[in-house]
Amino acid sequence: MKLLSLLSAHSHAKRWLAAALALIVAAGVCLASYGNVDAAIRQNRIERLNARIENIYTSEYQNAADEKLAQEKSTSAATEDDMLIVENPYGTNTTSLYVYFTTDDAVSVSYTVHADGYADFTRTAYQRSKYAKTHEFQLLGLIPDVKNTITFTLTNSDGDSRTKTVERKGASLLGNEETQLEQTVSAKSGQNLGDGLYAILGNDSDEQDFMFYYDTNGVLRGEIPVLYYRSHRLLFDKNGLMWFSASTKHMVGMNRLGKLEKIYDLGSRYILHHDYALDSNGDIVMLATELNRDDHAVQDQVAKLDTSTGKVTKVLDFGEMFADYKASTTHAGTDESDMSAKGRWDWLHVNTIQLLDDGSALFSARETSTIIKVNDLESNPTLDYMIGERSVWKGTKEASSFLTKVGDFSDTGGQHSITYVADDSLPDGQYYLYMFDNNYGTSLTRPDFDWSVIDGISTEFSSDTANSQYRKYLVDENAGTYTEVSSFDVPYSPYVSSAQELYNGNILIDSGMKGLFGQYSSDGTLLAQYKMTLSSSYIYRVYSYDFSGFYFA
Repeated sequence: MKLLSLLSAHSHAKRWLAAALALIVAAGVCLASYGNVDAAIRQNRIERLNARIENIYTSEYQNAADEKLAQEKSTSAATEDDMLIVENPYGTNTTSLYVYFTTDDAVSVSYTVHADGYADFTRTAYQRSKYAKTHEFQLLGLIPDVKNTITFTLTNSDGDSRTKTVERKGASLLGNEETQLEQTVSAKSGQNLGDGLYAILGNDSDEQDFMFYYDTNGVLRGEIPVLYYRSHRLLFDKNGLMWFSASTKHMVGMNRLGKLEKIYDLGSRYILHHDYALDSNGDIVMLATELNRDDHAVQDQVAKLDTSTGKVTKVLDFGEMFADYKASTTHAGTDESDMSAKGRWDWLHVNTIQLLDDGSALFSARETSTIIKVNDLESNPTLDYMIGERSVWKGTKEASSFLTKVGDFSDTGGQHSITYVADDSLPDGQYYLYMFDNNYGTSLTRPDFDWSVIDGISTEFSSDTANSQYRKYLVDENAGTYTEVSSFDVPYSPYVSSAQELYNGNILIDSGMKGLFGQYSSDGTLLAQYKMTLSSSYIYRVYSYDFSGFYFA
């Protein structure tokens, strides 16, 4: 009997164990199923959002928005007591409002956006005349998903003013960005950070990509969807358009109300990468990759977009200008404009273009840690000179083209965001040049080069001790020299990043791979710093724009 009892107990235990195991397996299958469902829902959302944005970037969508606005204007009272206010009619700035109304007297219009828990946002709306009776503008600054109180102040030429107030709930964001950025360093009371908006250019994502505007309090004031990839900078032409890249193949011109007046596909020959600039004719000269090359070279071309016709033409092939150097490099690298591409030859990797008034241009080449000056870029491009570590080009005819360094300072390693500065106080032939010096020595196409020839350079992609630098040179073309006039350490970012001297005398630094950007004084004192959650690996660049004459007066 005892034996039978034990056998019975053992049998019950086995059944309980089997049942428990079955439950665990079922739970695992259930969790996996839920995970698959969540992934499917997320993917579906991304696809629907992508399709929505693709539709926005069409002339049909933009023209239809125009027609709808015209109809609403024709049936609206559109007075100062009953303004026509439409949420983001052109689909190009999620939290923006289109505002239209008339007044009996000529007034200027300013507005303040207030939402509990956030700093107020005050701007004067742009009008073609300072005082006008018809008012039409794009209003920025609403906080998403909460009540915003907007106070309009109407001021006439005598200085008399009156206010009108409306309430609007801010639209929900399309992306997942923070409405309030973490401020790792807060500005002291009374510190002048200017009134520009930080344009976040390229917080690259595997989902939908955006450009963002943040104010100096770290509060989101605009969400601009792009097709994919990123925008690299904003260009403002003489016709009131703001130009930016919306993908590797699209350049667009947006008017002050948010309408995309120009939408250009670059065609089948080129895709753009990293930078572009407006020339004296109002056309866009861009850094590019030529597609379908037999040698698979990337990021070594310059092309031009005619902003009147959309036609794209070749300007310069650096592979032809530096044929011997190119041939000496190892066939390696990736195409950052198309990360799925294989077997690419990234031998130069140009990342910045600066056009000068005399038709010449300055370029920053990451792979060679070199700054390159080219004369007559759009007519008959020829090499003028180079700045950087001469030994990188040892054995080539270009090695004799380097300016002479004057002073004891380190050359750059993989520099980004070089900026040309003309200064009337300098003699002819001299100018300033500043940049974000990544201070990272590497080259996939020159694996045997010893970057330690540059004093203090880091050769580690990840480092707790390395720093990048802000650097500023005085270049003397007459003497053939360059001298460092200013530099200071900033958080280390081996790739990407930017530097910008602001009108208030401060310097805006984006250490892209850290997700940190902030303002520094001219002596390198950190005044304010913001941290943004990275969507994938880095924030490409951050530039400040005051949008004077565009959104704001």
